[in-house]
Amino acid sequence: MEVKLLSARFDIKDAHLLEVAKAHGAYETLDKLFTMTPVQVMEEVKNSGLRGRGGAGFPTGVKWSFLPKNLDKPVYLAVNSDESEPATFKDRYILVKDPHMMIEGIIICCYAIGCHDAYIYIRGEYTSQVKILQKAVDEAYAAGYLGAAVGGKDFRLDVTVHRGAGAYICGEETALLESIEGKKGQPRSKPPFPAVVGLYDCPTIINNVQSIASLPFILANGADAYRVYGTEKSPGTHLFGISGHVEKPGMYELPLGQPLLEVIDKVAGGVWKGRKLKGIIPGGSSTPVLTPEEAKTVTLDYESMAAHKTMFGSGGIVVLDETVDIVKLVENLISFYHHESCGQCTPCREGLGWMLKIVKKLLAGDGGREDIDLLVELCDNIEMKTVCVLSAACTMPVRSYLNKFRHEFEAYAAEKASAKPDLREE
Repeated sequence: MEVKLLSARFDIKDAHLLEVAKAHGAYETLDKLFTMTPVQVMEEVKNSGLRGRGGAGFPTGVKWSFLPKNLDKPVYLAVNSDESEPATFKDRYILVKDPHMMIEGIIICCYAIGCHDAYIYIRGEYTSQVKILQKAVDEAYAAGYLGAAVGGKDFRLDVTVHRGAGAYICGEETALLESIEGKKGQPRSKPPFPAVVGLYDCPTIINNVQSIASLPFILANGADAYRVYGTEKSPGTHLFGISGHVEKPGMYELPLGQPLLEVIDKVAGGVWKGRKLKGIIPGGSSTPVLTPEEAKTVTLDYESMAAHKTMFGSGGIVVLDETVDIVKLVENLISFYHHESCGQCTPCREGLGWMLKIVKKLLAGDGGREDIDLLVELCDNIEMKTVCVLSAACTMPVRSYLNKFRHEFEAYAAEKASAKPDLREE
């Protein structure tokens, strides 16, 4: 079931070093790259069907084509390596195990879009990862793969590693741009979209680490070779981080379209300690939960997730066993998003805090059924009423827990009801 496209060099000792990476094929695509036109490269990526691996799943080549033509402004690339979504750790593996694969992908992307200055925006907490990444960038410069003449060709490309200060909101693409510019990391209103008005008011493409790292295989082997894996609408492979209550948590590269439960059982060893499955978070903390019954017909692709009213997200699969207290899980979830709100929009800034107070009230035994109804109402009034989707990243999963595990919330409310004195007897 597992394949090795992105992860081909992950198990090779010291593959993060240029000498070792080159011995195993790194930068070999550059000879082919410079025999092609930028348009040909863009078309190859379009034909591969590669979709953005940051969560939204938008076709990568199509995104590049949105850049305006014949402008007298520079074009920028921003590689989103913020990776702050809870339960997500796929990009970290690329940064540590094979950073030169991403740098090679950056060269391919920049050549295709006519970009000469790229930024890698890396999560502030990734202290060891940023050291490995910066060393790889320095090695690439020293070897002539970056700089004034990439690979000895008439093409300049400079890459800057920009370290964030530890804010989840900076994973949102426009907040990321604000942060690079030295401003407070707050999302911008759209339109205009970054492809038209982005970094320093210039056209900018923002791609996820895994999206960029997928490019060397596509260029080396062709779009059809990439489409051998996955489904028609969700082609290729994906790095899945499987965590939670499984026997073998870890990072696995799988073709898209695999049955979810089969992956959990055969790849991750099944639910741990012989316990029963209670639920599955399919793509990071912001994705609506799936019940065991729903999971029976889910496959790991964008279309199947949407059909089951959840999202593929970042591929961070979390398995929940029967011991999980859903109300406590929701408290933890809301607490995170409330803490990480940038405070720009009132529904997010105030609403998430209100939701957190209600859940804490329930857990303390002071909440009633009316509080559960209020939580649902708040989800409806907060979601999509803000500049960015951080609030929706909280309300969508919370609503799913309320809908599918309402009995657990009601159990806490029932504790309050049973504790009330019967005034009729006095």
